[in-house]
Amino acid sequence: MEYAELREEVWRANVGLAKAGLVTLTWGNASGCDHERGFVAIKPSGVPYDALRPEDILVLELETARAIDGNLQPSTDAPTHLCLYRAWPSVGGIVHTHSPKATAFAQAGRWIPCLGTTHADAFHGEIPVTRPLTREEIDEEYERNTGRVIVEALNACGLQPLEMPAVLVRNHGPFTWGRNPAEALENAIVLEAVAAMALDTLALNPEVEPISGGLLNLHFERKHGEDAYYGQR
Repeated sequence: MEYAELREEVWRANVGLAKAGLVTLTWGNASGCDHERGFVAIKPSGVPYDALRPEDILVLELETARAIDGNLQPSTDAPTHLCLYRAWPSVGGIVHTHSPKATAFAQAGRWIPCLGTTHADAFHGEIPVTRPLTREEIDEEYERNTGRVIVEALNACGLQPLEMPAVLVRNHGPFTWGRNPAEALENAIVLEAVAAMALDTLALNPEVEPISGGLLNLHFERKHGEDAYYGQR
């Protein structure tokens, strides 16, 4: 079955959200995209994680959003995922959660400052928050417009998607991404951890200064740059 491998990856990422404690009830979803063949696999809407099976994962056409395999309804956030995949060919996996610490920043409309090297290892700077959606954007194509403001927020940073693999949707919650569903899940885990660290740091020292640009660049580049040397070759 041509969708089996991606379905399995997406299923594992969704199950991983629950194992990592990033989701409450069914508040979240993970997807994966095969850009070459033009399809997206995504969690079905409202299905509990402990009941989810690989064959439950929906397969949609990337360009039309037409369901091409699966009998359940896709996540209500599917138009957001599709919008991001269409905008970013380098992205092969997306995760959305309502993880508490990152969502607190989203609800406060506050960027997550880069205060230390843990943050800099994964995100090349402070993590942006989208602008509020207009009434028209909410009333018409809300989920697709959510994707559009995520793209807009990242473009305003001047960074590529894999340099800043997270954006907070104002009043909503975080979206993360990566080259595949597993990497998107990892970035969601790191995002929640650095959000928690930032909250604790700001509580201890509200006047704390962000990490220096030199230290930020070194830590990001040694893990993700062309001459990266973190980990095993």
